Amino acid sequence: MLYGIGCDLCGVQRMEELLTGPHAAAFVRRVFGPAERELLELEDLLPKAGSARRAGRIAARAAANFAAKEAFLKAAGTGLAAPFSLREIEAVRLPSGAPEYRFSGRTADWVAERSLFARLSLSHDAGMALAFCTLEQPAP
Repeated sequence: MLYGIGCDLCGVQRMEELLTGPHAAAFVRRVFGPAERELLELEDLLPKAGSARRAGRIAARAAANFAAKEAFLKAAGTGLAAPFSLREIEAVRLPSGAPEYRFSGRTADWVAERSLFARLSLSHDAGMALAFCTLEQPAP
């Protein structure tokens, strides 16, 4: 049974500016969980951008992950309110490359209490990243 649907867009250029700006480290710690920081190679990007091409690829993936967090919050119907923390909503990749959510902390508790299953789809093109989330419950 469908619980909620959410989608979100995030600008890749905006994300690149956030990841290379003066407050990049604080932004990364506040928004991205440990698995995402490793997956997205964010620690390697900070504090210098490295090659522009590499920084652009990292920013596109980070923008898609950020959009995934917002899409989940929309599907949950709450926005960024308690009990959620952005870093507890991680978009990771399966060995096949397919994205999936990994939840921790109070967010994981919220999902488990409602017996929810989250599905995630990501895409990025032309300077924008898109995420689509569905939250489903088992049929009664």
